[in-house]
Amino acid sequence: MLRLSERLAAIADYVREGETIADIGTDHGLLPIFLLQQKRSPKVILSDIREGPLRKAEENLVIYAPGIEADLRLGSGLETLKNSEVDVVIIAGMGGHMICDIMAANPEKTRSFPKFILQPRTAQDKLRMWLYENGYAITHELLVRERNKICEIIVVDTTLRRERIQNENQLKTKLFDLEFEISPLLFSNGDPLLKEWIEYKIKTEEEIIESIRTKGSKASLSKLNNHEQRLKKLKELHKRCLFS
Repeated sequence: MLRLSERLAAIADYVREGETIADIGTDHGLLPIFLLQQKRSPKVILSDIREGPLRKAEENLVIYAPGIEADLRLGSGLETLKNSEVDVVIIAGMGGHMICDIMAANPEKTRSFPKFILQPRTAQDKLRMWLYENGYAITHELLVRERNKICEIIVVDTTLRRERIQNENQLKTKLFDLEFEISPLLFSNGDPLLKEWIEYKIKTEEEIIESIRTKGSKASLSKLNNHEQRLKKLKELHKRCLFS
């Protein structure tokens, strides 16, 4: 039986029994193959922009799910899918900016899939802001460990219409409170990795501030106040985490 990493297993947990899925940027294809093995998904589409990963995914299908059919497609983003073709679209292991580009390329098609499970490697705050500004509802968030890193999983329900941003003050408040960087859902769910995640961010910010103070240029010194304000807010969130 195929065993997934903690990151991929956590993503798989958000797929309900009977949901059809498309894995965009499938790479080795282990996640959709696992869902086939478990008979959780009756239909999976493995999509990648490169031929190499698709060949590897095809090899893994033979090894881990012999005799089980899967749909392998070569192409970019959601271009390989028809509107409403699957219940869940998974985009994992890409940068946040790239995920935004994929979802923004064809808004009608994007909205036709009821659920997205996203796992951005970078620019997680930019992805959340884009989702917020475009009226997408984030329903679940989870932190999961992968070796020495903490990864973020974001679940979006496109059938729920969140009110779009009404004014710049709303956006500024959320930016000041770091809500796009550290989701309020992680607090409300009592995520077990949240304290460690904030501590990592505090340490990073302290190192940046120390570097600016000791050997910073005039340009970097002008940003010192912003970093100090960020550090102050992170410490407030850390206290909230301790007492929640």
